[in-house]
Amino acid sequence: MMPLPKRWLTALMTRYNGSSLLIDCGEGTQIAIKEKGWSFKPIDVICFTHYHGDHISGLPGLLLTMGNADRTEPLTLIGPKGLERVVSALRVIAPELPFEIRYIELSGASQMLEINGYRITAFKVNHNVLCYGYTLEILRNGKFSPERAKEQEIPLKFWNPLQKGQTIEEEGRIYTPDMVLGPARKGIKVTYTTDTRPTESILKNAADSDLFICEGMYGEEDKADKAKGYKHMTFKEAAVLAKEAEVKELWLTHYSPSLIRPDDFMEEVRRIFPNAYPGKDGKSMELNFEEE
Repeated sequence: MMPLPKRWLTALMTRYNGSSLLIDCGEGTQIAIKEKGWSFKPIDVICFTHYHGDHISGLPGLLLTMGNADRTEPLTLIGPKGLERVVSALRVIAPELPFEIRYIELSGASQMLEINGYRITAFKVNHNVLCYGYTLEILRNGKFSPERAKEQEIPLKFWNPLQKGQTIEEEGRIYTPDMVLGPARKGIKVTYTTDTRPTESILKNAADSDLFICEGMYGEEDKADKAKGYKHMTFKEAAVLAKEAEVKELWLTHYSPSLIRPDDFMEEVRRIFPNAYPGKDGKSMELNFEEE
């Protein structure tokens, strides 16, 4: 909620196949990216959970930096209704940019998008303003079978496009990926949610995630009523969600400014969900497809 020494505001950055994606862009996001040694240039998509200042106040500066780095490729922004109006207001201090901004305003309880190799599912959560969580998935096709391709006399030049999921038609014959691919394999799944009470939508969308990043506003037992009143979550509530959703790993984030030492509360969290960790600036991990 509030920047502290060595603790910037909310942002998540994912990198895949040469393209980077941000969820939220709080104050200090640029510094956090620089400290990590990562680059602004590959950021092609920014998703916003909602428009409270601690989740979007870093955007104008980031846009200026991207413009000063001679970016010309379009940038896609995704967020709840009102996105273009909010960003246009913030751009009073970043009016001239050498790249196009494309807006996708979310509607309904849930919306799915496919961008830059990601399948993005946005889902409503329960905060005191309209707010969405996000699930990011990298899907993985079934294994390619050269034997099946040969049996069906599929020309070699079509093997690669079929492997990538393309359908091809030539000389009256249609070649489809299912002719040469086995059943879909397990991909990679990350779910991010913050500024919310526990909801069924989180449980449903986070199910089986490789990584679940969830707000833990309060670690203290006596803050449970405060969490309900302000529509936030406690560490224990996040741990229960992680357990019920059967995720592989939980990171807690979005701490109250009064929560200086989140590690002090992790023992109790791990009694509920053992593979839980407190988030911190620069924390990252590499997720890989499972071996065959």
